[in-house]
Amino acid sequence: MGTGLIVRSQIKNYAKVGEKRLSISSDFYEALEKKVAKLVEEACVRAIANNRNTLMARDV
Repeated sequence: MGTGLIVRSQIKNYAKVGEKRLSISSDFYEALEKKVAKLVEEACVRAIANNRNTLMARDV
């Protein structure tokens, strides 16, 4: 298994409503990983289209 874009332990710590923690299925992590990867790819395209080599908040 390669290095992912998300840190599962951080997602697990964040997944709560008030004090109630929620369980997370493995397919959630897979879907989130794909969504984050697509977001980064789209931001890269926008940065290059604007003649920049730096990703910025406005690219998201």
